[in-house]
Amino acid sequence: METMKFEELGLLPEILRGIEEMGFEEATPIQSQAIPVVMSGSDVIGQAQTGTGKTAAFGIPMLQNMDSELKKTQALILSPTRELAIQVAEELRNLSKYMHGVKILPVYGGQDISKQIRSLKGGIQVIVGTPGRVMDHLRRKTIRCEDVRMIVLDEADEMLNMGFREDIETILEYIPEERQTVLFSATMPKPILEITRKYQKDAVTIKVVKKELTVSNIEQYYYDVKRKDKTEVLTRLLDYYNPKGSIVFCNTKRMVDELSHELTMRGYFAEGLHGDMKQAQRDRVMANFRTGKTDILIATDVAARGLDIDYVEAVFNYDIPQDDEYYVHRIGRTGRAGRAGKAFSFVRGKEVYKLKDIMRYCKTKIFAQPVPSSQDVAQMRAEKVMDKIETIIEEENLQKMINFIEKQINESDYTAMDIAAAFLKQAIGGLETAAAPEGYGADSRFSFGDTGAESGMVRLFINIGKKQKVKPGDILGAVAGESGISGDLVGAIDMYDKFTFVEVPLEYGKKVLQSMSHAKIKGKEINIEPANGR
Repeated sequence: METMKFEELGLLPEILRGIEEMGFEEATPIQSQAIPVVMSGSDVIGQAQTGTGKTAAFGIPMLQNMDSELKKTQALILSPTRELAIQVAEELRNLSKYMHGVKILPVYGGQDISKQIRSLKGGIQVIVGTPGRVMDHLRRKTIRCEDVRMIVLDEADEMLNMGFREDIETILEYIPEERQTVLFSATMPKPILEITRKYQKDAVTIKVVKKELTVSNIEQYYYDVKRKDKTEVLTRLLDYYNPKGSIVFCNTKRMVDELSHELTMRGYFAEGLHGDMKQAQRDRVMANFRTGKTDILIATDVAARGLDIDYVEAVFNYDIPQDDEYYVHRIGRTGRAGRAGKAFSFVRGKEVYKLKDIMRYCKTKIFAQPVPSSQDVAQMRAEKVMDKIETIIEEENLQKMINFIEKQINESDYTAMDIAAAFLKQAIGGLETAAAPEGYGADSRFSFGDTGAESGMVRLFINIGKKQKVKPGDILGAVAGESGISGDLVGAIDMYDKFTFVEVPLEYGKKVLQSMSHAKIKGKEINIEPANGR
C-alpha cells in the first residue's frame, strides 16, 4: 500500500489537529494520491471502492482551500443516499472541528424542507445532499451556487443506477464554469465517462483497485459491545480462549496507551506499539512479544506493519479499521503457516454496516457471538486443565503420586474424588460466582481466582476513578453501605484515573459483588468484578 503521513501533505495545522483526533495515523492509498491533486485545483476522476477512505480524499483538500471568512456555499457534494450524505457530513465536521467558522449541512429527502431552508440561511460553506433534494433547493433558490468553487460526485455509479443522471446534469448546469469537478466511482461505465467528458476539463485519473485477499483459515466473530464495556469484554475473551499470543488493534495512539495501561493494571502481560515510540522502545516491545514475555500486543495499523510472527492465535479489532483492506491485513496476523486462527471484532450501532462492507470485500462471513459468561470462562479453564491431565496420565509414570494419594486417603476421611476436585479448584481458581455487569445477561457470572489480594482477601475492580471526582471515602461508603459489611473490614483502596481496586475479606467477596451489581457511586452506574492477579 502506497501511503504518506498527513504531515507531508502541507495541510493547515487546524486540519491536522482534526485528523489526529479522528485517529488517522497516515493517509490511505487513495488519500495519498488524491489529496495533492485535488488540492492543486485540477478536475479528478477517482476510481475506488467504498471503505478506502475517499471522503477524506476529497474532504481534506476541500477544507484546505476553503475561505472560512466567506459565509456562502463554496462546495457541493452529491451523494446517492441520505445515509451516505449524513455520514460524509459527519466526517467533514470532524475534519474541520478546529477550523473556525466552517459550517457543513446535509440536505436530503424525508427531512422537513423548511427546517433545511432555515439552516441554509445561516451561511453554509459545504452542502452534502442527495440529487433530488438539492434540485428542489436550487429551484427554490434556497441554495445559491454563484460562489461554488468545487462540486463532488460521490459514488457516481450508484447515483446513475438510482436514476439520478438527469438531476446531476441539471445541477452541474447551475454551477459556475470556473469550478473544480471531482468524481468518485467504484466502476467506470459508459454513462460516467460521458459525464466526465462533458463536464470536466483535463481531469486527472486516480485509480486504486484493491487486491483480492482471502482469509479462509481464520474463524471470524463479532460482538455488539458498548464503548464503556469494551475492556471488560476483551478481558473476558482473553480469559475464555486464553490464546498464545494476541494482537489487539486500536485506531488511535491514545487508545493504545490507555488500553495497554489498563490491561497491565488488571494483571495481563500487555504492551503497546505505535508510531510515536522510539525505535529502541519498539524493538524491546517486539522482542518481549516474540519471546513470550508479553502475551498481548496492542497496536495501531501503522505500527503493526511488517510484523511477521507465526504464533499469534487471536486478533482483536478493539476498534473497527478505517479501511476494509486494513481488516484483512490485521486478521492476517493470525492463522499463519496453515494453523487455525481467530479474529474478534467489537462493533456498536452503525458500525455493523461497516462490518457488512468488510464481509462483502473479503467474501467471508463474520458471525455474531454472545459474550461468554464468567461461568463459561471457569468451565473452559476446567476443560483445559482436564486436557493437560489426560496427557499427563497417558505419557507420565504416576506410580509415586498414586502411592502418595492412597496414603492420604487411608490416613484421612477424604475420597480420591475430594482430592481431585480440590486440585482442580486450585488450578482454575474456583467456581464462586457473583452478579454480572449490566448488559451481558443475568446469568453471566464472575469467578474468584488469584485477584492479587493479600491472603484471606479478594481484590475487586470497579470501573470508576479519580477522573469522575470519586474519593476513597466514596468507595468505602458504597461497599459498606450496599453490602452491609463493617467499613473497618474493607482493606486497601487503590485509585487510578478511570478505575479503582478495593480489597474485601474473601468470605464477603460474593456478597459485595452481588449487592453492588446495580449500585451507583456519586450518581454513576458502575461495573464491579474480581480483579486479575497482579
